[in-house]
Amino acid sequence: MKYCKLLFLEEIDSTNNYAKTHISDIDDKTVVYTNKQTNGRGRFDRKWIDLGNENLYLSIVLKPSENLKSTYCNMTQYASLKLSETFDEYGVESFIKWPNDILINNKKISGILAESVIKSGYMQGIVLGIGINLNSKTNDLAKINKAATSLNIEIQNKVDKNKFLDKFTEKFFRDYDKFLVNGFLYIKDDYIKKINFIGKEITITNMDNNITGIAECVTDTGAIIINNQEFYTGDITF
Repeated sequence: MKYCKLLFLEEIDSTNNYAKTHISDIDDKTVVYTNKQTNGRGRFDRKWIDLGNENLYLSIVLKPSENLKSTYCNMTQYASLKLSETFDEYGVESFIKWPNDILINNKKISGILAESVIKSGYMQGIVLGIGINLNSKTNDLAKINKAATSLNIEIQNKVDKNKFLDKFTEKFFRDYDKFLVNGFLYIKDDYIKKINFIGKEITITNMDNNITGIAECVTDTGAIIINNQEFYTGDITF
């Protein structure tokens, strides 16, 4: 594991909470992961359901600089691309649901939450929380209020989660420094290949407003254009 450090916790309320609380004691490029997460959450403070200790619950601690730069806003998109590419190695076709959920057969298999830690005007770091359904049972997935799947179900075989973690972290950190320098443009072409709704009618929910229109394109800064409007956050349906 030459690309990063690993910090394993048997059980924790949330790897993101732990990473944020202890960020001053955690080295740059450290992956905090656990067997059991009792209070995980996703975007918009949604609860992430623990599906058992054969799945992956992790947070990546990054300390690229003391100042918040625009490039960092695309960190979850970078992570979603590298995660989708990792799924591809298992012979499945995965897509990115803008901005950063991963879907297989139109079912969610992974979500990403990015949080910044800022103290006294300086950025202490970025924490990327990632939940990945690797080995789940169908009846447990039914507890989730959206269509969900797991890699073991898609490939009909148990997944070695340590090997998956190795593959993902290698992909993530191999190009990470180049991404920091070049920003979203560095991954734009590959990212667009991983989304499947450009040119289609979609609805985006943003700040309690629903906007329906044709998804025109993804900009050089990672925003989506709908009805000549730029959106950087929101939930889409199509």
